[in-house]
Amino acid sequence: MSFVLEGPVLEGALVRLEPLDHGHAAALSVAAEENRGTYAFTWVPRADEVGAYIDAQLERAASGRLAPYAQVSVATGRAVGATAYWEPRYWLSDAQLDAVEVGFTWLGASAQGTGINAEAKLLLFRHAFEQWHVSRVDLKTDARNTRSRAAIESVGARFEGILRNWSRSWAPGEEGHLRDSAIFSITKEEWPDRRERLEKRVAGYATGGR
Repeated sequence: MSFVLEGPVLEGALVRLEPLDHGHAAALSVAAEENRGTYAFTWVPRADEVGAYIDAQLERAASGRLAPYAQVSVATGRAVGATAYWEPRYWLSDAQLDAVEVGFTWLGASAQGTGINAEAKLLLFRHAFEQWHVSRVDLKTDARNTRSRAAIESVGARFEGILRNWSRSWAPGEEGHLRDSAIFSITKEEWPDRRERLEKRVAGYATGGR
């Protein structure tokens, strides 16, 4: 039996990760139009592109390469961004997921710095390591995106290096160009320590601290 990449609902104190569908479109359209200056190297749909964006993510999901989520604020019940499991790898057996990427992540400006990103990563990593028993979770971003790199490091991922001309650039004016990608990962051996750190961090946000 082959492994099927499907993401269940993942519930936390600050964020609930729900499989992405068109029911999230209205709230995501609002979130996407908040201070777009934070998206310099990340592609985030405009309000009138959200429907097509969801269609594209669901098409990728149908191919087995993506499990897309809406990030829903527990406090408001509204979708404030998106994320996904992406690029599953099966090295030893088609029945066992060995590694997966967490990507396609963005948050509306008002949700940034609230702990939602940290808890979403905790939920995604925990499910991948403890339910799917992966050996590795990785993340990548434009090598020039210092803001995103800092956010990835803050959730415990280790920087592995730069892959040159690795993927499509989303920077304005760079349509049709490739970017260098900064690669990060957490391995199964590192996960217990990273989980403890993330749980403490999220608890600080949930109780009004940091």
